[in-house]
Amino acid sequence: MKRAILGLGLVAMLAFVSCKENASSKVKTDNVAVAAERDEAAKLVPVMEFEKVEHDFGTIVQGTPQETVFKFTNTGNAPLVITKATSSCGCTVPNPPKEPIAPGEVGELKVKFNGSGRNQITKTITVVANTVKGSEMLKIKAFVNPKDAAPLGPVK
Repeated sequence: MKRAILGLGLVAMLAFVSCKENASSKVKTDNVAVAAERDEAAKLVPVMEFEKVEHDFGTIVQGTPQETVFKFTNTGNAPLVITKATSSCGCTVPNPPKEPIAPGEVGELKVKFNGSGRNQITKTITVVANTVKGSEMLKIKAFVNPKDAAPLGPVK
C-alpha cells in the first residue's frame, strides 16, 4: 500500500513540475494567421432562396409530359454549388445548373414530370447544395386523369 501511495505521489509530482512551461511561447504566429483566414472563409456561405417551393400543374391527362422551372437566388456571400438533385420517383427528373451561382445571381432548376400516375399525385425534389442547411425540398403536384376518361378534375 505504501508503494502505491509513493508511486502515485511521484507521478503527481512529475506531472505538476512538467506543466510549468509557458504554453503561449510555443504558439507560432504563422499558424495563428492561417487559422484566422480559415475562420473568416468559413463565415462565407451561400444561401438559396426560391421564388416558389411548390408547383401545381393542375389537372392533366395521364401520360402528358409537364415541365416547370424553380427559380432561385443566391442571397449569401459565397458561390452556390448544387451537388445533387433527386426526385422521389423516376417519373420526375430535375435538371439543376452545372455551374456555380455567384452571390446575388439567379439560377434555374428545371423539373420534368412524365404525367404518370392517377388521381392526385405529389412528388418531392431534394436539392443538395453547399448551404448551411445542406438541402432544400421542392414539390410538384397534379391531378392526373386517365387517358380514356373524361376530364373531371379534383372534386372540391
